[in-house]
Parts: sequence; structure tokens; C-alpha cells
Amino acid sequence: MKKTHFLVSTLVLIFFNSCQSNDENDNENIQQQESHNKTVNVTNHDGRPFSTGSTSVSGKFVSGPGGGVLMQGFYWDVPEGGNWWNTVKDKLTAWSDSGIGAVWLPPASKAQNGAYSMGYDPTDYYDFGNFNQNGSVETRFGSRTELEALITKAHAENMQVYADIVINHNSGGQSHANPFTGTNTWTDFSGVASGKFQRSYNDFYKNSYGNNDEGAFGGFPDLCHANPYVQDWLWGRDDSVGKYYKNVMKFDGWRFDYVKGFGPWVVNTWNANVGGFSVGELWDSNVNTLEYWANNANSSVFDFAAYYKMDEAFDNGNLNVLNDDMMWKRNPYKAVTFVANHDTDIINNKMPAYAYILTHEGYPTIFYRDYEEWLNKERLNNLIWIHNNKATGTTSILYTDNDEYIARRNGYNGNPGLVVYINNSSSWQERWVETNWSSQQIKDFTGNSSWYPTTQGDKWVKIQAPPNSYSIWSLNQ
Repeated sequence: MKKTHFLVSTLVLIFFNSCQSNDENDNENIQQQESHNKTVNVTNHDGRPFSTGSTSVSGKFVSGPGGGVLMQGFYWDVPEGGNWWNTVKDKLTAWSDSGIGAVWLPPASKAQNGAYSMGYDPTDYYDFGNFNQNGSVETRFGSRTELEALITKAHAENMQVYADIVINHNSGGQSHANPFTGTNTWTDFSGVASGKFQRSYNDFYKNSYGNNDEGAFGGFPDLCHANPYVQDWLWGRDDSVGKYYKNVMKFDGWRFDYVKGFGPWVVNTWNANVGGFSVGELWDSNVNTLEYWANNANSSVFDFAAYYKMDEAFDNGNLNVLNDDMMWKRNPYKAVTFVANHDTDIINNKMPAYAYILTHEGYPTIFYRDYEEWLNKERLNNLIWIHNNKATGTTSILYTDNDEYIARRNGYNGNPGLVVYINNSSSWQERWVETNWSSQQIKDFTGNSSWYPTTQGDKWVKIQAPPNSYSIWSLNQ
């Protein structure tokens, strides 16, 4: 009787263990199938990285396999006193060593508020802190000599320098009688200290060319780009604003402010006449609007669509929205991605957002205060390294739910690409994914996971991600 009971118990135990083992395999197979069913290729092109070209001066700039990274080299209301150019210059070597390939500077010319202005109220485009007007010689950021030293140092460090260009509006003119308005307007710029690009009422709306263009800003005089005189001074003449910035000051590219205020043909014509990298600030989350502007301006554009989706994803616990349309998915070669800037800083959960933009396509931007003050610089440097060395090829989304997001960069030109796993939950997560690699050992290049798994012959592998964090996997080489 006891022997029979033992035999039955043993058979039941073997059957249970067999079922449990099969269940585990089935669960893993189900996970594989679920992940496989969710795989979506979101970009289709030849795989090449985002490129900003080479500098206009030395031609030294060479990006890594993943392309370049841009540093926004300021924030709103940086310290007054004329030391900002020196502050940035002193950081360039460290930025370059970390893998940052370009720096975007604030508007560099003298503005209405002189030494107190952030530069977005421009008066004299040719005064870089070398003329005594608007109450000071230096700008808020320093002197022309210090600016030129910064640019020279950046080029020596193989970095590009982008100027913030404000050509929608001007400020700081004198009052004069305006026949088009029947009033006095602050549109007399005949006395600018540089003597270049003197303006009057007919160079601003309303004037002989019409009552308005696409948009005005803050009550400032709205520059009339339809006027051939304005066009000539902005980009036509050998000493035009654009050509002077590029050929004399040695800027390599442009961040165009408030491009909603004028037609995309303005940036297109500037680029055709002046050259250099360009990106427009079109503050709009509609991807159709961003794509239309970028195509017609022949310019990159900041990916505000991705920006607002990242806020929803990482701050509001819905990583599924990362499946939604974004500019970098429409055209990664015209999308500049960012997590914060001097105007807007709404994403609180920033590290996964940086993990997102530094592993995905487009041209990622690091915000100065995030890098230098608020976030973990070592972790950001790790992400920059991963971007430059591993973030190659087209993009496929492998899996999403509210808390998990997994995507694959498919590699390019012999570079293996990567798999990024973002986990917004409060516990470790694991998932089977299909990689680019057959029977090869991989590792997490962030160091967040200690696993060194080997992919199966069919390229599938189980990976993990830590709570409220991320892991980024590629070949262990």
C-alpha cells in the first residue's frame, strides 16, 4: 500500500514538473511571439547617420558611427557681467572629450537691453560686443574678442559652433514718423554703430510690401523679408549678416528663432546663399506642420512632436505613446531632438528621455543645465558614448506597454547597432527580444545589468532592465 502511494506520488510529481517546465517554455515562447508581433520598423532608409557636414574653417569635425551630439551652450538668464563666452570656452575641451560635436550659442549681437539682454531683441547684427551702444560695449555674454576666442577654441577641439539667428523682429530703434501707420514707430535703425544694415519704417511691416507676413512677436518691429533691401543685407551681399557670421566670425550653422513668424522660403534662401547647418524653432507638435516646414525650408527642425510625447511617456506612465508619429520617424535627417531648452523644460523624468533621444535617430541635443548642474554627468557621458559608437542604422520598435519600451537600431556599415530597453516600472523587468545577432554574446553598455547573455541561433535573447531606468545592449566587443 505504501509502495503504491509512493509510485503514484512520484508519477504526479514528474508530471507536475514536466508541465511546469513546459509552461515556462510556453511562457517564454509566448513572450517571444508577443514581442515579435509588436515589432514595427519605424524608419526605412540606407541606414546612414545624421550628418551636419564639416566646419567651414578647418574641416576637422568628424562624427562617430552614430552621428553627432549638440550641446545647447546656455540657458535663460545666464549670469550677467560679460563672462559667459569665457565660461563656455573653458568647458569646450571636456565637452569634446565626452563626444559632443557642436555647441549652440545664444544670439551673439548687441540687443536693446545691452549688457542685460539675452539677445532675442536684436539691434545691431554686427555689434558682437565691440561698439558702445545700448548702454554698454560688451553684450551680456562678453566681448567680440572673447566670442572669437571661443569659436577658435571650438574648432581646435573639432567642434562646430551654431549661431542663434533672430531675424523675425528687431528692437532698439529710434522713434520716427511712419507714413504707413500715421504714427511714430520705433523703426529708425539708421544710427546703428556698425553702420551696416541700417533700417527704416519701410523695412518693417506695415509698409509698401503689405500689412503683415506670417507672424509678429511681442510687439517688436516685424522685419519685412519681402523687401529686396532686407534680403540683400540678410543673405545676399558679401558682407550680409549670414555671410559675415560664416566667413568673418566663422560660425558653422544656424538655429533660426521663431520661424513661425516668416515663410520657410526665408530659411531656404538663406541656406542656399550662405550654407552651413540649420535648424528651425517651429514650436508645434503637429508632425505634418514640422515636416512641411523642414521640406520647404530645406532645413532641420526641432522635434517638438517627440518632446511632448516623451513628456507623456516618461512623466505620465504611458510608454505606448512612443509608438506615435514624430519628426525623427518621418525624416531622421531633418529632426533635432531635445529633452529641454532655454524656453521649455516640462519633462521631469529626464534620464530615460535622454536614453531615448541618444539611442534613436535624429540629432540629439543636451541642455546645458541638465549636463552641468542637474543630472548625473557620468550617466549622460555614457549615453553620449553609446550614441556616437552604437546608435547606428534604421529603427525598429520591438515591444511597448505602459511601463516598458524596447527598440532596436539595426546597424550600419559593419556597426552592430543596439537594443534599448526602458523600464518605467518600480521593479526589474525581463523580456525576450529579437536582435540583429545570431549566437553572439551581448552586454548592457550602461552597466545597469550584469548579464552577459548569448543570443540564440535565431537571434532571440532574454534581456532585463532595472526599475525606473534603462539598459542598452550590443555585442560584447
